[in-house]
Amino acid sequence: MDKEKVNIYIVDDDEPVRHALSRLLRSCGFHVLTFSSAQEFLDSVSPDAQGCLILDVKMSGMDGLELQEKLNSSGWKLPIIFITAYETPQDRKKALVNGAIAFLQKPLNDKDLLDGIHSALESSE
Repeated sequence: MDKEKVNIYIVDDDEPVRHALSRLLRSCGFHVLTFSSAQEFLDSVSPDAQGCLILDVKMSGMDGLELQEKLNSSGWKLPIIFITAYETPQDRKKALVNGAIAFLQKPLNDKDLLDGIHSALESSE
């Protein structure tokens, strides 16, 4: 896998989180695209996109779980890693039952995130 050709999409309404994740993943050689909302992501990314989606659970407007449902019902195949500062057992279960690769608690452990990305990319090959 050529990391520079792999897109990692980050959707989080918290700008410092987007910036920190983007810096980390770019330092690991990934091509990173960031979005401040689920709608901005939908308006910008093609349904046949390849790579991995890092998605915040709680966001204003459409939240991450709603976006996951929309992507699933529309046939998107992009693997999803959820991140959240407000974990609930219900959200975790819903995300994983609906196909999420991982569900991680903020502040994120870099190794757990990178392991999740590698699992997501392997699952989509």
